[in-house]
Amino acid sequence: MHGTMRSLLVAVALAVAAPVTAHAQFEGLDLSGETAKSKKTKRSTKKRTTKRTRAKKPPVAAEPVEADADDETSEAASSAPASTPAAAPASLPAMPPPPAPAAKPATAQSGMNFDALDVSTTTADRQRIEIALGLFKNQQYEQAAMAGQEILNDRKLLGLHPEAQFLIAKSLYRMELYHASLGEFSRVLARGPATKFFKSSLEWLFFISRKTTSETVILDEIAKYANHDFPEKYRNEFRYLLARYHFVRGRALDQVGQKAEADRSFEEVKKVALLIPRTDPFFARAKYMEGLAHFRDGEVGEAQGAASQAAFQASVESMKEVVRLTRANGGPNVRPSKADQSLRELAFMQLARTHYGHRQNRYALFYYKKMERGAPQWLESLFEASWADYRVGQHEQALGNLITLSSPFFREEYFPESLILKAVIYYENCRYPEAIRIVNEFERFYQPVHDELEMLSAKPLDAAQYYGVLADVQKKNRATTQRSRTDIILERILRLALTDQDLKKVNDSILELESEVDHFGEKADTFKYSELSKRLIDDLKVQRTSLVDKAGIMAKGKLQREMVELKQLLANGERIKFETTTKEKEFLEEQLKEGGRTTILKNYRYSVAVDDDELYWPYEGEYWRDELGTYQYTMTKGCVDRDKANRTVKTAGTL
Repeated sequence: MHGTMRSLLVAVALAVAAPVTAHAQFEGLDLSGETAKSKKTKRSTKKRTTKRTRAKKPPVAAEPVEADADDETSEAASSAPASTPAAAPASLPAMPPPPAPAAKPATAQSGMNFDALDVSTTTADRQRIEIALGLFKNQQYEQAAMAGQEILNDRKLLGLHPEAQFLIAKSLYRMELYHASLGEFSRVLARGPATKFFKSSLEWLFFISRKTTSETVILDEIAKYANHDFPEKYRNEFRYLLARYHFVRGRALDQVGQKAEADRSFEEVKKVALLIPRTDPFFARAKYMEGLAHFRDGEVGEAQGAASQAAFQASVESMKEVVRLTRANGGPNVRPSKADQSLRELAFMQLARTHYGHRQNRYALFYYKKMERGAPQWLESLFEASWADYRVGQHEQALGNLITLSSPFFREEYFPESLILKAVIYYENCRYPEAIRIVNEFERFYQPVHDELEMLSAKPLDAAQYYGVLADVQKKNRATTQRSRTDIILERILRLALTDQDLKKVNDSILELESEVDHFGEKADTFKYSELSKRLIDDLKVQRTSLVDKAGIMAKGKLQREMVELKQLLANGERIKFETTTKEKEFLEEQLKEGGRTTILKNYRYSVAVDDDELYWPYEGEYWRDELGTYQYTMTKGCVDRDKANRTVKTAGTL
């Protein structure tokens, strides 16, 4: 839920991820929805010459594709130098593909390379890993993984265990069991940087991050190796992910009141962002994180006066730089990539919120209008722009936006404050009966939600049990059974909780992990009932428990905050009813004092003029998709024009 406004002139809550202040929320950048499907290519058995390899060096592309050359596991058997694993199709745009490995020309000295010899195993033992590698090359990934597990089970083959573990991890990745693959790569990395497959495993972490619903599942793993030297082609991607890690960590620390530690995390965000060159595809994303860190310094920190203004200006400049970097350069008819467009919209939203937080409402409205109709941030921008319109007296536009938010198309969205804003506008225009009716509607919808949240808070639930409440609601939502009134209320609580983007990402990861466990049941019986499968499922259950605990803590904090904010909104509703009743009493007393004469109302000025490409059409309660976001409400009457009324009364008395 959006942050509650502390008075009738409520300040809008900004929803980019989890709320931090009454003015803003931060959203960790997640553009993982644009993953392209990779083309499966067979490994070429032809020997390439050095000249040909250089001539065919892949150009910089928006979506890296797995190269023909596989990785150092396949090279270990032939005593050739290890190569890095090929990149999987990325959901992160503009990443250059890894260059194809140059084949070494055959020389008389090629048989003298002793570095790759494994003297700890016999030829017969080596044949076992060769068989497993052959299965992998023939795309028999289930058999390859099970063969690798058999090697791990043999204590006599300790020298081959790292290679077998690495092979299992790759096979699981190719089987699209990404969370299981992450667990196996973590085991390889835990062996330390001296392990032959350490650097290659680090690279595979990036590939997994592009395949999972949320890349946050690998942030903790990547952060463990922040002091290690990453391959140059992944170095800036690592820096961006590291900046995200510190940002998410800093926000979590802010929420539990550990400001000093949070300050250090946000400083790390800014330091890491500075390490990425401006020409790199990840620069714009890192700049966005830097802008959020500056904004937090001005809003959450204790900055006053010049320091606060400096943080505000730094945040604005960072976001403007993101807008410039994500602009399409191919002409007016060329749109930026989907990922760049999403980042651009996030930057516009943050610019609007930053200006709104500093009461620069006209600037805020300028940036809110930059949001494309139907974009993911569009409804948020309409709601927040309504508060800016209210501040500058554009009540017709504010109410028009709220008509869009209340349409049946967005019945599942959660904007409780929209009713409070609507009641405030009606109150200020002396539409007292309507103001009372709107407040009553708000109480009818949200008083049960508040009461249910109070009951949840009173129960001695641990973190996992808090998440269990949300999980039960999701299961009922997916079922076709008829829901009770309590189920409907809990469904509203679920939507309320999932307005926290960080919680939503963790929840998505849990659902994805559960789906992966189910995916094991679709495999062949030899794999499904194997010792490896049992071990992997047990590991996934451990991962799920960890994610559930994390999600439970986040859900508990979110729901408790929402309970407090709903309580404040309900209190604001009572204040509106009290003030409205007082004004109605004054209105009736004036009428009685003047002998029951009809008072004169202000002429409410409005215009039906529209742009040349628009048409004025009276709203009669129907909703059309192409009209959403274009409504303007016309107030039919205003407040009493007291001066004119008094002059009329005096004239009538003279006559």
